[in-house]
Amino acid sequence: MLVWLERIKGWLLLAGLALAALASVFYRGRATGRQAERQERQEQINEQAAQARREVRNVQLETARMDDDAIADELERDWVRGAGPRGR
Repeated sequence: MLVWLERIKGWLLLAGLALAALASVFYRGRATGRQAERQERQEQINEQAAQARREVRNVQLETARMDDDAIADELERDWVRGAGPRGR
């Protein structure tokens, strides 16, 4: 009976170590995945900001080349509501 108890202790210790290793790998993977997700999201935000800066620069360059009357006409065309499909 004592021999069986020693064998079971050994197997239980081995199983416990295996479960601990599995849990360690699982939690390390989760942490790595979160870090990768944060980095990917930060890269998306940076790309959106860069695109917005390019758009602002393009608009500034375009308006710098236009005279005042052309700018006023474009603003009126873009901001004033038209007749629409019903012709009101």
